[in-house]
Formats: sequence, C-alpha cells, structure tokens
Amino acid sequence: MAIVASLPGFNLFSSLPSNPPPNDPNSSTTSASPSPPIPIPKYPPPLKKSQNAPPNPALKTVHRRTKYYKPVRDGVISSDGDRAVVIGENGVSYLLPGAPFEFQYSYSETPKVKPLAIREPAFLPFAPPTMPRPWTGKAPLKSAKEKKLKRKVPLLDSFGPMAPGTSGVKEVVMARHVELGKYPKQEKTREEILGEPLKKWEIKMLIQPQLSDNRQVNLGQDGLTHNMLDLIHSHWKRRPVCKVKCKGVPTVDMDNVCRHIEERTKGKIIHRVGGVVYLFRGRNYSCKDRPQYPLMLWKPAAPVYPKLIQEAPEGLTKDQADEFRKKGKRLLPICKLAKNGVYITLVRDVRHAFEGSPLVKIDCRGMHASDYKKLGAKLKELVPCVLLSFDDEHILMWRGPNWISMHQAAPSPSDTADFDILSSTGRGEDYDEPCKPDTKTVMTSPKMMSLWKRSIDSNKALLLDELDLDPDALLKKVEEFEGVSQATEHSYPALIVSSEDGTSSSVQVFEEVPQSDPYSEYDDYSDNYDYESDDDDAFYDSDSLPLGSLPVDVIVEELGHD
Repeated sequence: MAIVASLPGFNLFSSLPSNPPPNDPNSSTTSASPSPPIPIPKYPPPLKKSQNAPPNPALKTVHRRTKYYKPVRDGVISSDGDRAVVIGENGVSYLLPGAPFEFQYSYSETPKVKPLAIREPAFLPFAPPTMPRPWTGKAPLKSAKEKKLKRKVPLLDSFGPMAPGTSGVKEVVMARHVELGKYPKQEKTREEILGEPLKKWEIKMLIQPQLSDNRQVNLGQDGLTHNMLDLIHSHWKRRPVCKVKCKGVPTVDMDNVCRHIEERTKGKIIHRVGGVVYLFRGRNYSCKDRPQYPLMLWKPAAPVYPKLIQEAPEGLTKDQADEFRKKGKRLLPICKLAKNGVYITLVRDVRHAFEGSPLVKIDCRGMHASDYKKLGAKLKELVPCVLLSFDDEHILMWRGPNWISMHQAAPSPSDTADFDILSSTGRGEDYDEPCKPDTKTVMTSPKMMSLWKRSIDSNKALLLDELDLDPDALLKKVEEFEGVSQATEHSYPALIVSSEDGTSSSVQVFEEVPQSDPYSEYDDYSDNYDYESDDDDAFYDSDSLPLGSLPVDVIVEELGHD
C-alpha cells in the first residue's frame, strides 16, 4: 500500500466525479429503478358544486351554534293541533293533550325571570303522535294482534235500526268484549296513595338496606328533569323507597328540589341527609296505575335570559361599581367550591360573611362557566345580593343598599358604611395608622345574651367594667377570676346527715352558690321524645347529690349497707 500511495497522480481518497455519467438506455450496465409493488391509485377529480342550484330546504337544519335569535312573549309561540309550546311563568313549557301538568325540561332549575328570546325554532322534543311510514313498494307487515283478528272474525246480526234505502240488505257487526259493571277508575289523590304516616321503626326498616346500595337516581346540574319522573317510577317498581343523590348547583336550595320532587312524583320524602334524599312511594302505590309520561328525545336549547352582570347595578353608579370590582381583586374568597360538590351551607356562609364586609367573593376555579353563573343567579335570589362580576372564575357580590342584618337588635346599616371601603386608595395606608379600639356596641341574639347572663350569674364568666386595660392589669383580672371560679365549681350546698335514731344530727355547712340548669334551653326538644323508666334510677336521686360527686359513689354506698 505504501508503494501504491507513492505513485504520481493516484489518490486513494478521491471524491466522486462532479458530473455524473449520462444515462444510456442502450447500455447494459445501467440498471432501471424497480417499479413499486402496489400501483399508486388515481382518483378522479372532485365534482364541482353548482352554485346556482338552490339548497334543499328539507336538508337545512338549525344548529345550536348558529346565531338564531327570536324574541318571544307570554303565550303560545307554536302549536300543532292540541300540542303547543308555551311561554309563561315557568319559562318554556310544553302542553300535550291529557297531560296532568305542563311539561318542562327541568322543573327545579328553571329561572324565575321570563325569557327574552329562544335559540332554536319552537318545537316539541317528544315523539310525534303518528309517524307516516315511507312507501317501500309493499304493504306493511301485520302485527300478531291483527293476524289473530283476521283468522276468525265472528259476525253477528246488528241490533241497530236499518239505514234508509237498504231494504233486503243484511247488516252484520263484529263481536265486542263487553264487561258489565266495570267503569274507568278515577285517579287516586296523593293522600290516598301515601296512606297512613310511617312510624319511626318503619322508616328505619325501609332506609337501612338503601344506605350502602348504589342503586340510585343521580340528580345533577340540570336538577329534576322530565325523564327522571319515569326513572323514579321504574325504581318504585322494584322497591318502595327510591334513593336520589343530588350534587352540583341544585344543592344550594335543597328545599326547592325536595318540594318539586314530592309535587311531581306524588311521593313522600322520609329521610334526608346532605344531598341524599329517600323518596317513599306510598302504602297504596300500584305500578299498574302509575302515570305514563312521554319521554323527551333530546335536550332543548336553553332560552335567552337577561344578563346577570350589569355595568351599573341597582344602588350603584358605574364608577362605584368599577371601584368595587377593583377592591374585589384584592379580596380573599370566603370558600373554595369544588366541581359537583354539595353546597348546602353556601347561602348561610354568604349571609354571615356580609355581617363583616359589604363585599364577598367565592372561588370557583375548576368549575364550568355555566355552573358558577347558575350559582350566582341562585345566590342573588336566596341571600339576596347584587352580583358584580364573574372575572377569574370568582363570584363577586355586594350585599346591596337594602341589606338587613341577621341580628334583630343590630344597628341599621347606613348608606355611607358600605362606601367606606372606597375611601382607601391602597392597602398599605390602612396599616400605617395606629390601631384604635372599636367601642361600637352591637347587640347579639337574645339566645346568646341569655347564655352570657346565666354564665355571669353563676360566676362562670366575668363582666369587665373597664375597657382600657393594659395587658398586666388584664392578666391580674383573669388570675383573680380563675381562683374564684375554681372555688365556686368545687363547692356545694349544705348537707344534713341525721343519725339512725333521729335524736341528733350533724350539719356540714358549705358555701351555697345559686345553681342553674345549663340544659334548660333544650327542654323544648326533650318533650318530643319518650324515655322509658330504668330500674337503675332507684339507687340514687339526682337532686340530693352534692356537686362534684358521682352517682356511682351513691350506688356503691347503698350496696355496702345491704
């Protein structure tokens, strides 16, 4: 290799020629490229659509995403004989002949505000009463009932008068099954179906097998829908109690959900825990006589309602509302709502929050936009309050100009109290000024005042006459009261013990402290229950026991004498 490399004009690492050799078809050295194993298909060019041909109106459908908008008013907006679409107090409802009430898609979650317009043409979401059969070239097949009637048709002479001009013609009629003494049954009322009220042991016996069972009806964000009525009756066919589990927006107002369930199904709610409801069908319920409701084949498009958020809500100007929205950006939310949760205490929490601040914010991150908007609409009616914004998936509310405190003796709110929050321009200015004690007197509920008064009378609480106490003086007051309270707690009234012969007696004198019953406020609840007498009560008398002693000591002493 060294000899070859030393030869002139010879390079072992020479590059390929820049100009490739010409393709000679006659040359046997050049090999043709192999053909693909599967030929490439050749598709015909697409047909050009004729722009002049008008579209077929039968193939044109209104989609939900189109900008269909038709203003509506109260009354019938579409009718097909006895079937009609009606706009009324309950929004969009559907009227069918022979129906016990007007059908709706959702009975519990329909807003009380009347709709402004509809997003689709007004039509009934039920199956048509008669569906014409398309012509297929032959007659339709007969059912088994028609074939049976066609086999043997008993014909009888007609007992009716002969028609004029039909002399010599014999008229025959088909035989009919006539039941003598039976007439159409009248529908039972709800009270007749329920029967006598259930007792406590019967309710417990009916609910016990349902506690750990997952056979239930799930009620979601749409509330009590129309098809749930048939579903509840199908559950009642097998069991006397139907378990309904509610989650999401309807749980804000569970009383409304329970009222609609009992009104539409004619059942009775016998137990309710959180968002779970147990619905009893009644003692005299019969599956054969149950109402047959037509099912909705699809969900109708929701109508257009007035906007919840206004630029200038009631009682505020546009500048004040914008300033409230800016302050709401820095406001901490009172709670964080989860998706498909149970919000039973939400209204109560918002009312309590309004006692301390005119603005309240709720964190709804992770929820769908339609869900927290429905929540805001419900809070606006139930609290009540004024909605300011849904920005950043938060509900911002103002308590409104006509807000009234939950406490009866609380001072009436002034117009300038809510707008004090607008006076501060930044958050740091509030902390620069020294903190001053607020000596404003606010009266609490009468129940709480009675508890405080009772604690003070029994020396379990101390009323401070001086408010401007330094920490050392306040600590001294607490230590003095602690010693007095301990002495009071471990003392009991005088106890007189007589001898067996009754001639002499020994008297033990102790400090007598006025006693009070801490459970007297629950006397009203104890009247509703029946307590059976127990034999163990004969061993001791609770009124004669000294404070600080246990009933077991008396029992041991009595057994020792025996």
